[in-house]
Amino acid sequence: MWFRRDLRLHDNPALNAAIQTGAPVVCLYILETDSTLRPMGGASQWWLDKSLKRLRESIEDIGGQLLFKRGLARETLDEIVSQTGANAVFWNRRYDQAGRDIDSDIKQSLKQQGLGAESYNGSLLTEPWTQKTGSGGYYKVFTPYWKSVQANYQPSAELGAPTQLKSVPKIETENIEDWGLHPTKPDWSTEFGPKWLPGEEGAAQRLQAFISGPVSEYKDHRNRPDLEKGTSGLSPHLAFGEIGPAQIWRATQAKIEAGDANQANAMTFLSEVVWREFSYVLLYHNPELATENYKPAFNAMPWREDEAGLKAWQQGQTGYPIVDAGMRQLWAIGWMHNRVRMIVASFLTKHLLLHWSHGEDWFWDTLVDADPAANSASWQWTAGSGADAAPYFRVFNPITQGEKFDESGDYVRKWCPELARLPHKFLYQPWEAGPLILHAAGVKLGETYPHPIVDHKEGRQRALDAYDILKERRDAA
Repeated sequence: MWFRRDLRLHDNPALNAAIQTGAPVVCLYILETDSTLRPMGGASQWWLDKSLKRLRESIEDIGGQLLFKRGLARETLDEIVSQTGANAVFWNRRYDQAGRDIDSDIKQSLKQQGLGAESYNGSLLTEPWTQKTGSGGYYKVFTPYWKSVQANYQPSAELGAPTQLKSVPKIETENIEDWGLHPTKPDWSTEFGPKWLPGEEGAAQRLQAFISGPVSEYKDHRNRPDLEKGTSGLSPHLAFGEIGPAQIWRATQAKIEAGDANQANAMTFLSEVVWREFSYVLLYHNPELATENYKPAFNAMPWREDEAGLKAWQQGQTGYPIVDAGMRQLWAIGWMHNRVRMIVASFLTKHLLLHWSHGEDWFWDTLVDADPAANSASWQWTAGSGADAAPYFRVFNPITQGEKFDESGDYVRKWCPELARLPHKFLYQPWEAGPLILHAAGVKLGETYPHPIVDHKEGRQRALDAYDILKERRDAA
């Protein structure tokens, strides 16, 4: 059993199929070094380290061993097959082009050797080629895709976790501690531990806590970053396959059917799970989604270069409190509230007029839930270059967005503590406060908190002007 982004025992189709053969199962995780694969970001490496250690414990508890190997997947699998005499390899599919190419080559090689090679869907509700439009193509707009999933998807029977693995002789394994997945010199992850419990147990706890109550207020609370339990917090668990979307679907539907969850709110929650699915449809049919504009017309967009502006955005020093709070939250705990993700992405691509790839790269490195499909699809959606994208001329106002969604002000006050004593009226635009108010709050603009790096009206107009240039270039082409 070759584990990848499916680090769970429960409801794991490839693992279940391997066990059903009746043969002893060798459990393997490969830290792949193939240069065609996108290297995992730092925050994701932190999560992987903890998740693999918990999976190792779970496998050992039922009599198995989780092997750790680093190298090229094909060579590593050949080595383990030769060493153990295994007659088949099982895995759950991945959908990025580089991963698919590697897996296809491995499957062909194994079969040429007379070995079994079986792959399964362990990470999506429906695979990217199954939901088709009336004309037979793939969906490029989310709402009809969501309707199609609701109409056509039925979860398969849930697969239990194995209670015992047939033992095999102990095999030499690498030491995961030698992989350097946990950051040192410095350890920037000190706030990650209190926030997260990576692993299958942590995923189950989060799901149960969410669907036992907060899901019934999801529609209203999901946009409130100041509410601790407004969202499920399941995204990193999904990203590493510690829980599958089918498990979330079944559990949520069971709550609806039992009358324990408000249907409209619960279905809004499931629609967010399906947005992730939609992102995988886009990635599967557009392999360069992380690097190329989904809409080629955006190749003519007059993006700016601004290293100082990018650095200020990354460090949460833009002078716009809701933006800075989000970027500081991201750095501190490896995660950011989804509403704030949209706000900071809009600020980067509209107010600063910087290419969306700068943000996509930063999120890839700093998010514990960095997902190869959702990260790029969501950045392109905000930038206007993606499928079913927000209109480019829709520019989030970082002042009113803060006022509307951080109603209590708790979010900004937590992540921008230097502004905590400001009256709520000025919390999202401290430059509008007079000298006496700033002094009373202990705020010195330009010293304790930065002046805005771009004027909102000027930044908005610059974005609209750029869009006009884009239209002119497109029309002239």
